Formats: sequence, C-alpha cells, structure tokens
Amino acid sequence: MIAQSNDKKSILTLMIALLAACVAFQLNASMLSPVLVTIAKELGTNDAAVGFSQTAFFTAAALFSLFLPRLSDIKGRKKVLTVMLLIMTIGTILAAVAPNIEVLYAARIIQGVSGPVVPLCLLMLSYEVKDVKQYGMLMGIITAVNGGIAGVDAIAGGLLATYWGFRSVFWVIAVVAAISTYLVFRFAPESKPSAGTKMDWLGVILIVLTLAALLLALNEAGNLANANWLIVTGLTVFAIVCFIVFWNVEKRNKQPLVTTTHLKKRATWALLLTTTLTMTGIFAIVNGLVMSLAQNHDIGFGLNPDWASLILLTPYALIGWFVGPFSGRLAPTIGYNNVLKLGLIGCIVGILVILFYGVHSLPILSIGVIALGVFYAGMANIILNGLGVVLSPADNQGFLPGMNAGAFNLGAGLSFALLPAVQMINGNTMTGYFNGILVGLVITILALFSSFLIPRPINAEVTH
Repeated sequence: MIAQSNDKKSILTLMIALLAACVAFQLNASMLSPVLVTIAKELGTNDAAVGFSQTAFFTAAALFSLFLPRLSDIKGRKKVLTVMLLIMTIGTILAAVAPNIEVLYAARIIQGVSGPVVPLCLLMLSYEVKDVKQYGMLMGIITAVNGGIAGVDAIAGGLLATYWGFRSVFWVIAVVAAISTYLVFRFAPESKPSAGTKMDWLGVILIVLTLAALLLALNEAGNLANANWLIVTGLTVFAIVCFIVFWNVEKRNKQPLVTTTHLKKRATWALLLTTTLTMTGIFAIVNGLVMSLAQNHDIGFGLNPDWASLILLTPYALIGWFVGPFSGRLAPTIGYNNVLKLGLIGCIVGILVILFYGVHSLPILSIGVIALGVFYAGMANIILNGLGVVLSPADNQGFLPGMNAGAFNLGAGLSFALLPAVQMINGNTMTGYFNGILVGLVITILALFSSFLIPRPINAEVTH
C-alpha cells in the first residue's frame, strides 16, 4: 500500500515537472502571437522583420528536434531536458533585454533549443508509467498543452504587451522557464536507454541540413509573387542531395542516428507522412485563412485581432485542452489508429462546415473552428504525438519522436507556404478563401488515407 502511494506521488511530481516544461515551451510558441506589432514598434522595425523572428524560432525548434531526443537516450533524458530548459531561459532573458531586432533573432534561435520538449517529456513519461491506460491519459494531458494554454497564453501576451511592453512578456516566460528548469532537475528521474552508444554527429549534420534547406525553401516560396524561385529550386535540390548522402552514411555507420531499416518501416514513413499531411491541411486554415477572413473588412467579418483571437482561437485551444486527456485515455482501449481516424474524419467535417457555411456566417465559422479544436487539437494532434513514442523502435527510442516533431514543423511551413498562396491567386475575394480552404480539405483527406498505412502499436494497447 505504501509502495503504491509512493508510486502515485512520484508520478504526480513527474507530471508537474513535465507539464511545467511543456508550458514553458508553449509560451514561447504562442504567447507572442498578439505581441508582434508591439515588438515592431518598440524596436523601431516592421512587422515582416519581427515575423521572421517567429520563423527563426520554429526553424530552430524543428532542427533541434531531429537529434536531441536521440542524444537524450545516450546522455540521459533528465540531463538533456534540464540543459535545454536552462538554455531556453537564457535565450528568453536575452530576448527581454534585446536592444534591436538582430539580437532578438539570436535570442529566438537560442530559445529554439526547446523544440523537442514535448516528445522528450512523452519519452520520460513512457519510461516511468507502464500501465498503458494510465500512460494514454497522462500523454493526453501533456500533449494537449501543445495546442495552447487553453487560449489564455495569447490573451495574457496581448494584455502584458499593451500595458507593460513586449519585454514584460519575455520576463514572464523567463520566470516560468526558470521554475520548470528547477522542477525537472529536482523531481524528474533519470533514464538513458542507449547509454554507451556513440552519437552519430555526421548523420545529425546531414539530416539538419536537409530539413533546414526544405524549411528555408518553404519560407521563400511563401513570399509568392516576390519569391525568388531560383533560390527555392536550389534549396530543394540541396535538401535532396543532403538526404541521399545521409541515407548512404547511415547505411555504413555501425551506430547510426537511425538505421535505414527503421526508415523503410511503415511505422516510420507512414506516421511521418500522415503528420506532415495533417499539419499541411489544417494548420494554415485555422491560424491563417480563418483569422484573415475574420479580420477582413471588405469581404469578411471585420473583427479586430484581439476579438478574432477571443472568438475563434481561445475556444479552439480550450476545447482541445479539455478533450486531449479523454483521447489519450481512449487510445489504448479502442486503438490509437481508430482515435486518429476519428479525429481526421471530424477534421474533414469541420473544414466542410467552414468551407460551405462558415465563410458566410461568423457563428457557423466559430462552430467549425471549435470542431477542429475537438478533432484536431484534442484528438489527431494528441495521437500523432503519441504514436511517435509508442511506435519508436526499442533500440532507438528517441529517433521517431524527434523525426515526428520535425514533420509537425515541416507540415506547418508547407501549410503557410501553400494555402495562402492558393488563396492569393484570386486576390482578396471569397473565391480565393474558398479555394485555399478547399486545398486544405483535399490534403486532410489524403492524411486520412495515409493514416490507414500506420501499423497498430499493439504493445501500447489493451488486448482483449
């Protein structure tokens, strides 16, 4: 009885530490969205330059996600997560005192070290919690933070910036980051399943160059008419060459970052494909086209940015936060893949509602976005993150969660490069918005088809 009580206490303290880490990362990702205009004004620059600081953060986060989970398998997950959070805290303090936009860029890149916080937390949780039902529920709680802190983070960021300037936002994030660093250092147990293995740094460099080139190409392509398509083509070709070299290096390395055998498995490529397609289809619909239409004074609803966030993004994040733990709890019982498919079908229905009715009615638009909060933020996003952990091979547990985190970021970049580009073909018209959302719908349907290729994670499910 005492042992069971101690187990519950240790899991509770671990959850507090991991949730603090995830909150600290998520604040960096979402709390700044309503603050960008204030940053531009206070640093004497323009919105585009400040927007690039966001790109710098997410690009760095994607690149660090590729190899830090694997490094944590070797050097210790607690140690690597603690160092990540400490570096993120230092980067946040640098951002708070940044005298100009260039220093802010450097600070945001440093903060990007925190990119794989969520997959790393899930790996640590999986190591400690062996009951698949309990793990599923706790996984849902942690991963739900990834969709936003119930929408409160964006509202708080806007209020802080309005009354105390953008630096106050970074100081608040720095305090949360420092607390999370202490909690992980103090309460999280250590685990290093691949201790003694040599880190494949050549493989790391090649896969980082591959994804970096792809993300830069997507960012350039997102400039549409002003894009330099020669640069886009050159970066894409460079990425392909780097990946080919990476593949050949991994085949010959005795202790590779990831074996080509693992890369060929459906558990790997089918999951990464589904994650990329899901993000590409949905991300820019919610965060781009819908928000743009809501604020469009000519053909949309003419809302101010704060009201658009309050009416659309806050309920979206809040409902996702509420549904997430239930999705995680259901996954081991009715099957991870079944919950994922249900989530994607719900996303398709939600997009259809937005496409045919929501673009003409603000209440229906809000209902469509809430549906995406339930089925994407509360279900598909949770299960895709979870599958990265439960499908990862036993001899290289950090590889698939890291690659999957990269797929999330790649899909987000693709989404913002593609859907707004399709929308702008017809200019500032309802047809443009319709076509952009329609493309997102088609890609989400492809994600549903792709999900049927993901193998069932039998070891993480209850067998009857």
